[in-house]
Amino acid sequence: MENMELVCFQIISSAGMAKSSFVEAIKAGEKGDFDLASDKIEEGKNFLNQGHGVHATLIQKEAAGEKTPISLLLLHAEDQMMSAELTELMASTILSQQKKILDLEAELSKKAS
Repeated sequence: MENMELVCFQIISSAGMAKSSFVEAIKAGEKGDFDLASDKIEEGKNFLNQGHGVHATLIQKEAAGEKTPISLLLLHAEDQMMSAELTELMASTILSQQKKILDLEAELSKKAS
């Protein structure tokens, strides 16, 4: 397959950018900025979709009979994609919990007043 290294690095780059966006979302949530957190989640999903698009091209070529050379670089790229997907799930869960905590704190504050 032509330019296999380039394809792998496109996947790795997209996954890395996605993970960074998801971590930025968590940090924004810690500060109570859920609008920014939501934007960062969407940004991360867009990066992840870019990586999936490149990955899907590999799968389509292999389904059409073109063999994909397996390399450590390809394995690393796929590992990074899975890691980014897990980071997305964790970020979404953490943000949901952060919102609940802030809501409960606000409710307790009202009751204490």
